[in-house]
Amino acid sequence: MELRHLEYFVAVAEEQHFTRAAKRMRVAQSGLSASIRALERELDAELFVRHTRRVELTDAGQALLAEAHRTLASAAAARNAVAAVRGLLRGSLAVGSEQCLGVIDLPPLVAAFRRAHPGVEVRLRYAGSGHLVEQVRTGQLHAGFVALPGPAPDGVRLLSLGVESMMLLCHPAHELAAQDEVSVGDLTGENFVDFSPDWGARGVNDLTFARAGADRRVAVEVNDVHTLLDFVHQDLGVALVPAPVTRKPHAKGLHAAAIRGPGPAWQVSVALPAGAPAGPATDALLRLALPDGPR
Repeated sequence: MELRHLEYFVAVAEEQHFTRAAKRMRVAQSGLSASIRALERELDAELFVRHTRRVELTDAGQALLAEAHRTLASAAAARNAVAAVRGLLRGSLAVGSEQCLGVIDLPPLVAAFRRAHPGVEVRLRYAGSGHLVEQVRTGQLHAGFVALPGPAPDGVRLLSLGVESMMLLCHPAHELAAQDEVSVGDLTGENFVDFSPDWGARGVNDLTFARAGADRRVAVEVNDVHTLLDFVHQDLGVALVPAPVTRKPHAKGLHAAAIRGPGPAWQVSVALPAGAPAGPATDALLRLALPDGPR
């Protein structure tokens, strides 16, 4: 089985289209199609269901995809390890992060890494922590900066970066704006603006209310911090957010209050694949992100 065939297979699986995959891989579509057919013959299984305008994975294709990601990641790590022995740091580094983690400032971190290691191509994507952890587990990301309310999922290990508290944000005209500290009970019956269930902050909030045995109504569900703040500015709901969000310029004018009593913390970590050593590029990034070592 050739690595090139696996690379083409992953491209088709992610693009769900042969023409787009060929353009992404910078090869002729006929050559890419021939590679996929060769892979299917070798495995004695159809990997895709071909439709007029798109393709989708068969069950066999789904089974191969996770292994293909891991195999390609291992091959890249092997090449990078050899380069590192020669005193070079090359290859690519795929990193993911949730927005506004607070305990780490990702743009300066990536900039410092690129200055130190210009031969490494860095690919950065933002998403919810749940999605990022799954991509780390399947080898699509080398590392993910995430916030999870519970223990590490199977196949992933977490290195702690730090902890922040959760705080209430509300419109200055809201009745809760008179309080500097509120309890979960004070929030019963409120409309909430919150992130989608994939986000770390949403997981912390859901767990907080579940442990308190309290109901919560999420009236507005968003996928970015600024939109959440816009809705709170319009007094369309209150929000429970990590403390760094309350310090953003866009939060100016909103009232911030501490949450009374113990509750799940906003735990920020680096997610890495479990059971496998990090590659040289990942190690170099971790040395910048964790100058004092894991916490």
